[in-house]
Amino acid sequence: MLYIKETRGDLFKIIGANVRYYRGLYNLNHPNERISQAKMAHMCNVSTGLIGSLETGKVQGISIPVLWNISQILGVSIDRFFENR
Repeated sequence: MLYIKETRGDLFKIIGANVRYYRGLYNLNHPNERISQAKMAHMCNVSTGLIGSLETGKVQGISIPVLWNISQILGVSIDRFFENR
């Protein structure tokens, strides 16, 4: 059985930090196609504030479809967002 040591708040901080990390990598790998929080929000059909809150760990809930869209935009597997580095 899998046990998660992190609390709910910790989990969203991990997810947010990973979204921010992979968005930064996207920018490094695609310097002519930089993806801002605003551009990502527009592509996911969510508010820029939601992306900002997600990346800073202030959001306490996000839908799987939104995480899926973010993963597709950034070109990473959705499970990467749950890795505790």
